[in-house]
Amino acid sequence: MNLDFQALMALVLLVTGVIWGLDAWLWAPRRRAAAAALQQQQLGEDVVQKAIRVPVYVEWSRSFFPIILVVLALRSFVVEPFRIPSASMMPSLLVGDFILVNKYAYGLRLPVTETRILETGEPQRGDVIVFRYPENPSLDYIKRVVGLPGDRISYYNRVLYVNGEPMPQQVIGEYVGIGAGANATGWSHRRENLGGVEHQILLRPGRSMLEGDYIVPEGNYFVMGDNRDNSNDSRVWGTVPEANLVGRAFMIWMNWDAAGGGVDWGRLGTMIH
Repeated sequence: MNLDFQALMALVLLVTGVIWGLDAWLWAPRRRAAAAALQQQQLGEDVVQKAIRVPVYVEWSRSFFPIILVVLALRSFVVEPFRIPSASMMPSLLVGDFILVNKYAYGLRLPVTETRILETGEPQRGDVIVFRYPENPSLDYIKRVVGLPGDRISYYNRVLYVNGEPMPQQVIGEYVGIGAGANATGWSHRRENLGGVEHQILLRPGRSMLEGDYIVPEGNYFVMGDNRDNSNDSRVWGTVPEANLVGRAFMIWMNWDAAGGGVDWGRLGTMIH
């Protein structure tokens, strides 16, 4: 079961806001009126204070409402954290990387409904994006944009072609994996130039490839993992609709890989390219 944290925060925000509002407009005046009546009866200050005391659930609502409002606004419109759960974006992103995603890069969207209310930009070739998996929108995926609307994408013999032009690759050497990615040791480590955007990729010798030609529909994007032979991406399930975009990944703020001994301090603060 996948917890929709944003929807949960929105629900808590609604509940705390309603409680705070009811207290301000209805319950608090009643408490003050009751306290005033008790004062006139001269029943003692402790009785008056008990009558006017704010219920605990109201105090909590007053305290949490502004905090939740700020957090929800930041996560919805500015930046949201995500954790990398798989090896599909190695070597650019490793299992256990915690990343920050720019939520306004591709338009401002309302929380929960994800309705775009303001256009601020479109994905560019080479962007690393987070999106809702088209076959199960409750899941967030992260991949690299290789095809824009209208592009013809081809992948043959481990070479990516965009509109018939091969994307150059430079061999770096054999990859040395660590932690959860140690099984990738010995794979071909390369640098690819994706229309001017240089990034690293992994190719696994001896593994069967997903090959073919694809046309990117309007309003959609073709995405692939940098771990080319170990990625469930557009070659398998198709393109990503614009409505599924969440944002652009831009920085690693933490890394925790239990298989690698814990925190890799060298990855903290690394910008994502």
